[in-house]
Amino acid sequence: MERQNQSSSLTCENLPSFLSSFVDTFVDFSVSGLFLPQRQQIPQQPLQTHYPSPNRLVAIGDLHGDLEKSKQAFRLAGLIDGSDRWCGGSTTVVQIGDVLDRGGEELKILYFLEKLKREAVKSGGQLITLNGNHEIMNIEGDFRYVTKKALEEFDVWAYWYDIGNKMKSLCHGLEIPKNPFHGIPPAFHRVPEEFSHSIRARIAALRPDGPISRRFLANNLTVLVVGDSVFVHGGLLEKHVDYGLQRINDEVRDWINGSMGQRAPEYCRGRNAVVWLRKFSDEFAKNCDCSLLEHVLATIPGAKRMIMGHTIQEIGINGACDNRAIRIDVGMSKGCINGLPEVLEIDRNSGLRVLTSNPMYQKKNQYAQTKEGLGLLIPEHGPKQVEVKA
Repeated sequence: MERQNQSSSLTCENLPSFLSSFVDTFVDFSVSGLFLPQRQQIPQQPLQTHYPSPNRLVAIGDLHGDLEKSKQAFRLAGLIDGSDRWCGGSTTVVQIGDVLDRGGEELKILYFLEKLKREAVKSGGQLITLNGNHEIMNIEGDFRYVTKKALEEFDVWAYWYDIGNKMKSLCHGLEIPKNPFHGIPPAFHRVPEEFSHSIRARIAALRPDGPISRRFLANNLTVLVVGDSVFVHGGLLEKHVDYGLQRINDEVRDWINGSMGQRAPEYCRGRNAVVWLRKFSDEFAKNCDCSLLEHVLATIPGAKRMIMGHTIQEIGINGACDNRAIRIDVGMSKGCINGLPEVLEIDRNSGLRVLTSNPMYQKKNQYAQTKEGLGLLIPEHGPKQVEVKA
């Protein structure tokens, strides 16, 4: 994401930005297991990178620690009922990444998404989650955009996790639980003592092979192809396609599970990384490299469009490059710009449309309305007015 609410994030006045070098201090990455019973570990199978085109496909942008806005987005698409249970039937849903940072309900959202995944499968649907740059950053120990409330949430997690481990250690015949804090320093240079335990808890939970990263993030995809749509948090270049989309997904999964060292794979780091790229997401269409996008899509069989998050679109979900670049991050989290939730819907019969909670497009007695067309940008200027679909 491009912007943040500075008042809610930890700044150099209360928590110095020392964390970018954190990852170099860790030696032991042997943490594993939640205090809840774990499934028996089995050899990892390749993640599924390509899916056939479903009858209905919904894409949801960056959530950034805002549980209520996350639920609003799912309700907008008719995916959950008043009790937050899955009611989306056979719909396929893609969440584009960036659950972490900027908000204080990160763990609640991770559990919410996990619950919906299980409920969706029972109804013939599916929810597929992707890694964003903020997932990668946190696994590496870069906490520049964490909020105080989020640290408190991980403090509570660590308390109950520790109790669970103590209970398991009393059970004869069970393996003695590993200490999730093993190898993490008790204090950090320039970090106020009041934050030390919270920082340790977050590192323990999210580092490679950490209980939360393994449980909730390891099976996220980094690149996804559904029918003729390519999903990625930042964007793809030809070199990424040449390297192999399946290979990227499997390697990121292995890194998060703790088998590839401390640092993320190179294609996840830097301005041209798959989770950081902005070449196709600038709010001004003239700044989008459409010829490059055309070339990249041509290297992926059957691909017609690339759907991305990462860069806030203040005008809402929109398309550039003749709708071959669809940008779905509306900054809905209160930690970003508190944008009105919108989701992208792709129907096999009727094509693409935007479902919006913007009252400008609502009809009486309807919660969600649609915006007609996605080509909302013109080359030299800003957005042009969208029309309400009748």
